[in-house]
Order: sequence, then structure tokens, then C-alpha cells
Amino acid sequence: MALGGVGGTAAGAWGFLVEPRMVKERQVRIETMRWPGHVGELRVAVLGDFQVGAPWFKLKHLDRVVDRVNALQPDAVVLLGDYVIEGVLFGRFVEPSGIARSLSRLNARYGVYSVLGNHDWWHDGEEIRRELEGAGIVVLENQSVPVETPAGRFWIAGLADESTRSPCVATTFGPIPEDEPVIALVHDPVTFFGIPERAAITFAGHTHGGQFRLPFVGTPYSVGGTPRRMAYGLVREGGKDLYVTSGLGTSAVPARFNMPPEFALVTLAAAPT
Repeated sequence: MALGGVGGTAAGAWGFLVEPRMVKERQVRIETMRWPGHVGELRVAVLGDFQVGAPWFKLKHLDRVVDRVNALQPDAVVLLGDYVIEGVLFGRFVEPSGIARSLSRLNARYGVYSVLGNHDWWHDGEEIRRELEGAGIVVLENQSVPVETPAGRFWIAGLADESTRSPCVATTFGPIPEDEPVIALVHDPVTFFGIPERAAITFAGHTHGGQFRLPFVGTPYSVGGTPRRMAYGLVREGGKDLYVTSGLGTSAVPARFNMPPEFALVTLAAAPT
């Protein structure tokens, strides 16, 4: 009993005091037939669920992440929403202007693109959109934009948040020629079910990877209606690819266990023929 109590105390201390501060850099390579070889490999930095103001993720921590991302020299950066906090235990709200100012320092060859999340709309989505756009970040809500490269064009398509807005695939993908590659951005992995097969990859956040991942069990509960199998990492389902990041901040309870915060550098490449 005593050993169990000590173990539980140690695990609790780790989950509340240590792991939420351990922002990891994850390298992922995705080879897919939907990414054309003539465009070449594309290195995309993926960041989500910032929740700046959560106990272990303040503006100074965001500044450090921005520096680390810039050091990788990504081709593009995508931001997957939930920049602010609403209702995080022991958290302190940080104004969107300060968050946007930090994110304005992100530097990528083909730009920085974003969608908004449920926490953003619970606060004031229009304000956050204005601040991000003022910082030079492209904000997409049921919109798509072409990105020109020396080797060819690809598109980035961003959909509205699933729980607070109305994602519309037809409006988002309608302007994109059928033969041009697409990267889809969503906040909630549930939106992935409606993404057309033509998308080379869908990037999502929202789940924080469950914040807790137990041995032999995995994520013990569904986050916001997301199936447990889609809580974190690379998911290949229905002939489509989804990458779900564990995010940077915390939601509700400011703790993590076996699911550290992360930013990912995803390399998209054409599958060998």
C-alpha cells in the first residue's frame, strides 16, 4: 500500500508538474500517392491547441516554440486553432493580441496558415481572426488558397470548427482543380470523415492526444466526440490520411501523462511507384 501511494504521488507530480512543460519536436514522414512527385517534398510545421495562459504554457513558452520552429526552416507552417483558453483550471487568460504578436515571428518559405477552434469561438472568433490576419497569418474558414512553388502549385483548404461553426466541404474544395494537390486543415478530427479522398493529408488538433495515454489502454476516453482511435498521431482510414497533433497547452485539467505537448515537422512526399 505504501509503495502504491508513493507511486501514485510520483505519477501525479509528473503529470501535473513535469510533463506539461516538456514540449517535444516530432518528425513524421508521410508518403502518399496523392502528393505528386513533381512538386517535391514539402516540410510542414504543425502546431495546435496552444491554450496560451494554461498553467504551463505562457507567452514566454510560445516564444520559445516559435524560435524552435523557425530553426527547422519549414516550407510552410499550419496552426490548428485554440489559441486562447476558456475554463482551464488554474489558467489565466492571455489577450489574443499578445498571442498573435508572438506567432507573427513564424517564418516559412510558403507562409503560415491557420484555422480557429472551439475555444477561440467561445471567446471571440472574429477578434482572434483579426489579430492573426494583422500578424500576417492566413486564416481560413471554409476557404482554400493556392500556394505557388517553383515546381508547381498546391492548395491549403481550411474548414470551420465542427462544434461551434458549420464546416462546408463543398464551399472549401469547390474552387480547387481536381488535378491539383490539397492539404486540409481542421480543428476537430471528426471533420476528417467528410474530407474528400483527393486531400493528400488532413491536419487536426482538438484532442490533445487525450492528455493521458495509459499502458495497454491508450487514451482512456473520447475527447469531444472524437473516436479514441483518432485521438493522436497518424491515422489511415478509408483510403485517407489524418495527422492529429497532441497540441501545446492543456484543456480543463492542466496535466499530461505519457502524452507530452508537441509540435510536429511533417514531410509530405510522393509514394514510390
